[in-house]
Parts: sequence; C-alpha cells; structure tokens
Amino acid sequence: MFQMPNLPYEHNVLEPVISKQTIDLHYGKHLQTYVDKLNDLVKGTDLEGKTIEEVVKEAPEGPVFNNAGQVLNHTLYFLQFKPKQENNRPTGKILQAIERDFGSFEEFQKSFSQASVDIFGSGWSWLSVDKDGKLIITKEANGSNPVRHGLKPLLGFDVWEHAYYLDYQNRRKDHIDQLWSIINWEAVESRM
Repeated sequence: MFQMPNLPYEHNVLEPVISKQTIDLHYGKHLQTYVDKLNDLVKGTDLEGKTIEEVVKEAPEGPVFNNAGQVLNHTLYFLQFKPKQENNRPTGKILQAIERDFGSFEEFQKSFSQASVDIFGSGWSWLSVDKDGKLIITKEANGSNPVRHGLKPLLGFDVWEHAYYLDYQNRRKDHIDQLWSIINWEAVESRM
C-alpha cells in the first residue's frame, strides 16, 4: 500500500516561496488523492505490492500510470525542500556533476529554469542521471517521470498550475525563479 511521504518541515516554513495554503492543498489534498486513487487502482492486480518506481515503469498509459507518476513526482518534489536561504547553491558531488555536465551551476540553473518555463500546459522538469552517471534535463508531460525512460530523477519542478497559482497566479517564471532558494541540495545529492 502506498503512503503519503512525511514532510521534514512544517507546512508554513517554505513561505513566502510556497505558502502554507498551497502546501495544505497541494500536498494535503492533491497528493493524498493520487495516493488513495493509486491504492484503489492496483488492488488485486499484478502491480499490487510493487514499488512506486516499478509501477511507473511497468504500468500501461492510463489511470494507474497517471496516478503512480504523480505519487512518485510529488513525493520527490515535497522532500527536496527546506526553508528559504539566500544564495542557496549545491556543494559536493552534486555540484561537481553539475559543473562537469553543464559547465557551471549558473548555466545549469538557466537551462533548467528555461525548460520549466517552456513546458506547454502541465508537467514537470527534471534533473536526472542516466545509467552512465551523466546529468540531463528532461521535460515530462502531465504525470510522467524520468524513471519511465530508464533515468533516475534527482530534482523536479512541478509546473502544474495547482503548484503555484495561489501564490503566483499565472506567473510561472516567478515561481520557478523563487524555487531555487528552497532546494535542499543535500536531499538532491542523496538521490544520486
């Protein structure tokens, strides 16, 4: 049975980047609905008892895949944050990998932000690592996740409007620009 992730922070500590109201709705209502629906959909099927990653990889397109993708996406998303910090930058292995594959953190940040802004409609932008250890940026439509393509997701930005509309209305770019200040780079690096 799939469970809600336990947030490592209180619902208000990401303010003003993400408001308590948005966390209450996005985490507490949207993600809970995906978890509940996925549990109902896999009950009694050959996917019951599998990990969320296995379900995302194996489920055919449709309701099971959509809900599994959103459970995985949102779990990774909500666990990658910490309270706002000025000049929040990665260090250690993740920074070395970013500099190796993108030239600099600033170039990576620019490319990732642009990918996030450019997604048409709803979806996700991801920093992932491939089987050879190379970091790549992908754009996933709707609820898809890079594990579907044999990649390991490290960092994800949710560009569905429910992720930012209460706080930023239709200003997706402003939301993306602010997310960088609350990334928990240690959590991102631990996924490598």
